[in-house]
Amino acid sequence: MSVFSMRDFANHEQVVFCSDDKSGLKAIIAVHNSSLGPALGGCRMWPYASEEEAVRDVLRLSRGMTYKSAMANLKLGGGKSVIIGNPRTQKSPELLQAFARAIENLNGRYIAAEDSGTSVADMKYMAQFTSHVAGIVDKPTDGGVRSGDPSPATAYGVFVGIKAAVKDKLGRDTLDGLRVAVQGVGHVGYDLAAQLKQAGASLWVTDIDTELLERARQELGATVVEPDAIFGLDVDVFAPCALGAVLNDQTIPQLKARVVAGASNNQLAEARHGVELMKRGILYAPDYVINAGGIIDVYHERVGFDRVALIKHIDQIHDNLMEIFARARKEERPTGEVADAIAEERFTR
Repeated sequence: MSVFSMRDFANHEQVVFCSDDKSGLKAIIAVHNSSLGPALGGCRMWPYASEEEAVRDVLRLSRGMTYKSAMANLKLGGGKSVIIGNPRTQKSPELLQAFARAIENLNGRYIAAEDSGTSVADMKYMAQFTSHVAGIVDKPTDGGVRSGDPSPATAYGVFVGIKAAVKDKLGRDTLDGLRVAVQGVGHVGYDLAAQLKQAGASLWVTDIDTELLERARQELGATVVEPDAIFGLDVDVFAPCALGAVLNDQTIPQLKARVVAGASNNQLAEARHGVELMKRGILYAPDYVINAGGIIDVYHERVGFDRVALIKHIDQIHDNLMEIFARARKEERPTGEVADAIAEERFTR
């Protein structure tokens, strides 16, 4: 397997393979671009089917973090890490310690945070062995204190982004009566669904975890549907909040929603699928723009947390999206292409 020749290799500055026989660690750290600052991005632990699949994921995710930080006007570069393994059965203190030492060896070029398969508690444990972790500081809220988990900020940013997309595509200033299909009701998806419900939206949800679905049904009055049925629902907004590549040749023809706006990373299986959405008159909110609330939260933790400043910064996601939507219409280009162009203008100056 040649990393340089992989389709998802995008002039990455550094790709590091890490292993530790004693703990069983097999991990990959990818630094895509550090022109704006150190590469910050989550650490994902997942039982990848192959090493090639893991490499492809870390390359795609790290590139996305570069664009995400640039669009959010952060002094950060883009990076990501993946640990190959089942987080429920293979994660151990020894494995996390070994991975933390691998991060420390990069001398601050990469900063890790929690992601799928890892937690704030994992990051706090790793902080004993490296100073290059983030998302571990408890933060004040209106009602008290929350953990360093950035998922509430991610969910709020997606909520702000949905309001922008609904205003642009549907001409609506309110979400009351809006029909939304939410794919995935984990930390971010459930929080987003709760905010949508409070704003008056009707919800359809799916997930592979039946307990999460039952919670959404009971607490939010959501209608539960099978995973394959979520794409073809007669709704206004489709909100992908699970894994990536869900917008593809099989799913796009099923969509009846006029807006796609959700928290997942790398929602387009390929760039050409952004073109297909545009041709079908579906407004796509580029994933790394709308889901930037989490990285904004972690950034503010690093520079000195102020809740008012954080909310104000996340609210800028609305204006960023409106700029992208307007420019995409004017140039007759997919929104994802326009977002890429704006981000590249910023991190290649």
